[in-house]
Amino acid sequence: MAERWHDAFVLHRRPWRETSLWLEVFTRDHGKVALLAKGARKGKRQSATYLQPFQPLKIRWHGKGDLKTLTGAEPCASLPALSGKGLYCGFYLNELLAYLTHRHDPHPRLFLRYQETLRVFANEKAMEARLRLFEMDLLMEIGYGLILDHEVKYQEPILPQARYRYEPDAGPYLDPQGNVCGITLLALADRQLDNPQVLREAKKLLRQVIDYRLEGRPLKSRALFQQLITQGNHET
Repeated sequence: MAERWHDAFVLHRRPWRETSLWLEVFTRDHGKVALLAKGARKGKRQSATYLQPFQPLKIRWHGKGDLKTLTGAEPCASLPALSGKGLYCGFYLNELLAYLTHRHDPHPRLFLRYQETLRVFANEKAMEARLRLFEMDLLMEIGYGLILDHEVKYQEPILPQARYRYEPDAGPYLDPQGNVCGITLLALADRQLDNPQVLREAKKLLRQVIDYRLEGRPLKSRALFQQLITQGNHET
């Protein structure tokens, strides 16, 4: 039987022995897959140049174990190159997918969201809002979607002007000293993050929930982005 071609993006790559690459890829139909690209670094192999993050690919593989062998890879129509903040945000998405999704667990809708989000990052417009929406979509896809329409103790509808304490493993509780306003929860439910105050609060909320799901695992992209901000402050 002929090997099928699959839409994919490289999440992470690292050298393997003298001439090969170990790849973690995110595919539309199979989710996250570990691949060994044999000889990809040998001589001037063209494949090494496009087996890079953020490059849409068509790939195929074979193998029965958890680590498959890459047998073919072709670049698709390329996305605009990421740079600056967009590049760091792209690496952040890749780390989230690498840590929070399971191998061979397909998420075709999330794959499309990822591709759309990279396009937004390349244009460097509304990146913050798009990042929050992707975080929310990711949590939904892996079974930890946010509860945004009711508080969990009495099942009452969310009130725009009330404040809530959001527990990552449960949801929002009515609390005058809570960490999130009802209007922010409702804005997230409607996917409308135009208000700067709502966007700031949504960032804090989603970071809290994602950190809970990461279970203490640090993200290199956050540290690198913080270095970028610090360097920029020193230069100005």
